[in-house]
Amino acid sequence: MSTRICLVRHGETAWNAERRLQGHLDIPLNEHGLAQAAATARSLGGERFDAAYCSDLTRARQTADAIAQALHLELVQDARLRERHYGLFQGLTYDEAQTRHPEAYRHFEQRDPEFAFPEGGESLKGFAARIQAALEAIAERHPDSTVLVVTHGGVLDIAHRLAAGKPLHTPRDFGIPNAALNWISCTGGTWSLQVWAEQRHLDSSLDELRHA
Repeated sequence: MSTRICLVRHGETAWNAERRLQGHLDIPLNEHGLAQAAATARSLGGERFDAAYCSDLTRARQTADAIAQALHLELVQDARLRERHYGLFQGLTYDEAQTRHPEAYRHFEQRDPEFAFPEGGESLKGFAARIQAALEAIAERHPDSTVLVVTHGGVLDIAHRLAAGKPLHTPRDFGIPNAALNWISCTGGTWSLQVWAEQRHLDSSLDELRHA
């Protein structure tokens, strides 16, 4: 049995536009993000979902709510689908983080799997384990089903690598635009990549994390 998962990164926030690291900080969608969420809901009008999950952070919930209302889905919030916790980087722009914490930024930019951000942040390895466990639990709970998951850019980075068999430490060579559609599947415990970064329904979409 195969589980199809449609992964959607939340719509744009003011902090996305400023290239500011959000992590676990709870930032709402801006006006463009709300419009993106509505456009994504319309684009999924022909799909049938058996279940819907989202991160419990506001930007993901607002995006998921627009889709759930349009498709008459019952939404389940799951804190395991939150963005990576960036510790002392949270609230800083990428440039500010690099200037104020150059050594930590070097580990971040090089995608050091073992490096955990000071002040409560997660390591890439720990974050990936959290996301993989959450996605595997969803797949096991919904065999032979199609599931919507609305979440964050860092989560999609891990999901793509899981489905494509790419290691954590390599530079990202794929896009993660706000509110785009990304399809992966799990069959017998094996993940595969179906469609990635589909954004024909969007007028414009940021990928401010491309280098990270």
